Amino acid sequence: MTNSGTRGNAGTLRDFRHSLPMELLRAREAAMARFRPMLREHGLTEQQWRVIRALADGDRLDASELARRSYLLAPSLTRILQFLEKEGLVKRSSDSRDQRRSVLALTAKGRRVFNRVGPDSEIRYAEIEAQFGRDRLNTLYELLADFYTTLDSADS
Repeated sequence: MTNSGTRGNAGTLRDFRHSLPMELLRAREAAMARFRPMLREHGLTEQQWRVIRALADGDRLDASELARRSYLLAPSLTRILQFLEKEGLVKRSSDSRDQRRSVLALTAKGRRVFNRVGPDSEIRYAEIEAQFGRDRLNTLYELLADFYTTLDSADS
């Protein structure tokens, strides 16, 4: 399988278009193309929405857990949190068990943003499911979970 395939000859790389990272990026971009315009209408970036989603799901989180759940690097998360705090969507407070540690949570305003954007997000999911198929989408979720779980456990 040389030109069309997934593997080159010994000592050569596979076709760039068929590299796993590129295929995953292409799939991500196809999905995000459905969500970005909606997020822009709400005045949010995808990274800001990921933080809001993670906080809505996790209630009170410290910054390291929030970074892990939202797949953001610490410097990016710091900038995003500064913006969300300035906008009054996120509040920072001391952890009651460890005063040296701060935790983050959505404010009432942040919860309202989540409640406003969430239904629009679900509309995009329904459109993707209708186009791609519910069973195929569920299979994709399962395969992706199996993929990253397998690779993560191999690294441990």
